[in-house]
Amino acid sequence: MDSAELSFWQFSVQIVPRLLVGMKITLELTVISGFFGLLLGMIGALFRISPVKPLRILATVYITMFRGTPLLLQILFIYFALPPLLDLRLDSFPAGVLALSLNAAAYFTEIFRAGIESIPKGQMEAARALGISYGTAMRRVIIPQTYKRLIPPIVNELAALSKDTSLVSVVALSELLYVTQRIGATYLRPWEVYFWAALGYLFVVVLLTFVASTLETRLSTKGGH
Repeated sequence: MDSAELSFWQFSVQIVPRLLVGMKITLELTVISGFFGLLLGMIGALFRISPVKPLRILATVYITMFRGTPLLLQILFIYFALPPLLDLRLDSFPAGVLALSLNAAAYFTEIFRAGIESIPKGQMEAARALGISYGTAMRRVIIPQTYKRLIPPIVNELAALSKDTSLVSVVALSELLYVTQRIGATYLRPWEVYFWAALGYLFVVVLLTFVASTLETRLSTKGGH
């Protein structure tokens, strides 16, 4: 039977498994890039508020560069321009992860910095007066108090990251949007294809929101601030 003669559900049964393959790659990009983005963002935030001036300057330049240029340009540069410069071979998936991680880290840096600076400075001064080193005070006194207030902006950024993964389709990585475009162009039934793709992205955002709500509830139960 020609695809044009299939009902909505009959056609969906054919295309949804293929969309799920793209959805898997989208989730992998979100999780891996989110992890490295959070890690780099925390390091960047510590650099950003460091008493060492060169580290502050380095963090500021990094943030300005990655927040001031389009993510699409960053993906294209890392995939097409970086390999010849460094004489290496970079496939589309690691290139996508690298671009998304570096871009997300710039935003996470500012989120972490704002969270850390929202803690009264007197707490750091009290810790130092007790003979606690700057690094230990930051790790055991300041940063733990920021967890609850950081959850909403972090989840918002992760949700944005999950949608930004669609941009890696420009380097032929078969994530959800790339697969969606290919199927839509093949069968000329864009309504059904983009409907299920939209539900896929919505699922990721709802899942992140649920995880965030669960974490906030647990922190509140434990007396988080």
